[in-house]
Amino acid sequence: MKGAAPTRSTRASSSGQRRDPELEAGTSAHYEDPAYYAKTYARRTDDVRYYVDLAVASAGPVLEYGCGNGRITLPMARAGVRSTGVDLSAAMLGDLRAQLGREPRDVASRVSLRRGDMRSLRLGRRFPLVICPFNAFLHLYTREDVERFLARAREHLTPRGELVFDVSMPEPVELARDPDRAYATPRFRYPSKDGLGEVVRYTERFDYDKVRQILFVSMEFSPVSGGERWMTPLAHRQFYPQELEALLHYNGFELTALRSDFSAAPPDNQTSMLIYHCRPRRPARAGRRLG
Repeated sequence: MKGAAPTRSTRASSSGQRRDPELEAGTSAHYEDPAYYAKTYARRTDDVRYYVDLAVASAGPVLEYGCGNGRITLPMARAGVRSTGVDLSAAMLGDLRAQLGREPRDVASRVSLRRGDMRSLRLGRRFPLVICPFNAFLHLYTREDVERFLARAREHLTPRGELVFDVSMPEPVELARDPDRAYATPRFRYPSKDGLGEVVRYTERFDYDKVRQILFVSMEFSPVSGGERWMTPLAHRQFYPQELEALLHYNGFELTALRSDFSAAPPDNQTSMLIYHCRPRRPARAGRRLG
């Protein structure tokens, strides 16, 4: 990104497809440091309660796309629900496995993990509930990406199973931000393996690609001590509600509920997160012959 410090690390996709390097970095880099990820989203609990309640009501097993290092996976397992977690990040899955090793045996035994691309991985199993939490859907950057993911999700659902996922509502003010301006936030202590960490200044830059509808975010970290700066990129496709409803419809899903901010309320102009509940459409029954 223009004016940003070098990325700390990036890695290529395991899908075997050649993709835009900027998108590759924006898909993977944010998930390479599990300790930072866990600290950053520790207070994000509304979605955890929402998905755990759905998992318990479904009685499991649950397929979770984008399980990461277990922010939702572990509470589901502690609530007695079996799940299979899929993620592309080896670092996040490694951290989740380490956490499972510290859980009671009955909790750990409820979780199965697979590393893979949610657009292509086939498990050969069906689930009454498939979830794709916390904007993982926003890493589907093209129509083809969406179609491949929805095809895999449909293959993994029982006949009346439910796919539930959340996406952030596009915010015009955020999309219109000057990409050359750095937006500062309060400094904080970046976590480290020794438990101490370093105090850093943190800024963000936003660059919206209007043609591809992709928001690129540069998360910039500058140690107060004067050490080396680094930048972590993040890329999120922006889906508008009517656009996403059409994509679901033309890929064989019916929308059964559209909710706002992990509540039962319908969306309105104040909505931040949209939660989609959908099921595979049943084939139309042939009508009776006349005469």
